[in-house]
Amino acid sequence: MITDAFDRRTIANMEVALERACLLLPTGGEKHRARRVIAGKIIECASRGEASLSRLTEAGCAAAMQLSSSAQPVRKKEVAD
Repeated sequence: MITDAFDRRTIANMEVALERACLLLPTGGEKHRARRVIAGKIIECASRGEASLSRLTEAGCAAAMQLSSSAQPVRKKEVAD
């Protein structure tokens, strides 16, 4: 369980980082899946010992940006079809 792997401060930082990163996501039906992907990247970062709020937020935002940029072409293609 995640609470066994990290201390309370790290978990708090992870939660804040996730919320900040998710602000970058467009609204829509895929938001839950995107949150899971971003959370996974934040957990990977914390697992490497990079547990500061700034580093966790950076990892989460990078994942959100990657998801957003990869989703853009798909939406345009769907509209074209």
